[in-house]
Formats: sequence, C-alpha cells, structure tokens
Amino acid sequence: MNIRKLGVTGGFAFTPEVHRDRRGLFVSPLQESAFATAIGGRFPVAQTNHSVSARNVLRGVHFTVVPPGQAKYVYCARGRALDVMVDIRVGSPTFGQWEATELDAESYQAVYFPEGVGHAFLALEDDTTMSYLVSSGYRAEQEKGIDPLDPELGLPWPAGIRPLLSDRDAAAPSLAEAEALGLLPRYVDCLPGQG
Repeated sequence: MNIRKLGVTGGFAFTPEVHRDRRGLFVSPLQESAFATAIGGRFPVAQTNHSVSARNVLRGVHFTVVPPGQAKYVYCARGRALDVMVDIRVGSPTFGQWEATELDAESYQAVYFPEGVGHAFLALEDDTTMSYLVSSGYRAEQEKGIDPLDPELGLPWPAGIRPLLSDRDAAAPSLAEAEALGLLPRYVDCLPGQG
C-alpha cells in the first residue's frame, strides 16, 4: 500500500496493490495496518455508502456538523471521478485550500477525509460508482453543503463541462457565506478527542 500525505491537513491518499490475472482482479482499498500507520489509529466504520453517477454529475461540497462529525474513506469502484477535498475547518492551517485526486476503478486509490473537511466529486464517466466508508451514520439534519462552483474556492473542475447538480448543491452557500452564518466546523473541534 502506497500512502501519500495530501496538502489539506489530515488528508491522505492510499493506493493499494491490485492483483490481476486471467480471472480478473482482487484489491483491498482499505488496509487497517496502512491506515493506522498514516493516521495513528483505526478507521471506525459505522456505515458504508454507494453512489452511482452519470458523467458530469457533480456532488458536494458536503460535510457533517461537528460534533459529531464524520470522517470518510472514499474510493471509486467503477468508472472515474475527480475527487476534491476542501478544508473548511475555521482555524485550520490549510483553511480554504483544496486537493484534487483522480479516483478510478483501475488503481482503486482511496482518499481519507478527516472530520470537518468538505468532500465533492465530479463523475468523469457514466455509471461512476463511489464507495464511502464513514465513521458515523447519516442524519439529514447534520448534513451541510457549500457551493461547489464558488469562484472564490476555485475548485479544479474541467473547463467546458456543464455539471449536473442537485437542487440542494445548487442552492448551497459560498464558503464565505457559510463562514459568516457560523455553519463551518472549527478546527479545534475536529482534532482527535475533541468532537
């Protein structure tokens, strides 16, 4: 397993070895020992989620209220996606910064999102299937979003596409508006043992 530290504080990318033969392939996108080496503890899986998206579907920027917060471990099980991590934790050394990683069903690279970090992705192919392991269960009232097309964030969506957004994502506030409304998590509340 190859581990790469990302530019957003607490974010990591994990690339497992893919075993291929005439029958197909076998891969382990999450390996506890590699995760513990990078993060310093186990990933507490409370729920698994799957999304299937048509090409140019843009989901996010999503985050969960802290506390309780929600960490995510995300990989692409089919197709390709441009996956983006956005640091929305007020007081974080990397607040407002983002990191983009292309995820696909060839490398099975996975991205770890610590609590309080925003997540968005753009499906680059039809039937792109994203698999999420999350540290807490879904509660609609705790799910929030930021405009993925916020020009101040300048997320790296490819030029010339017409992204398809949900009504919720299209109506989401900008990062500055979310901060002014007090919607964003505080970095100090996202540190281990604080949430």
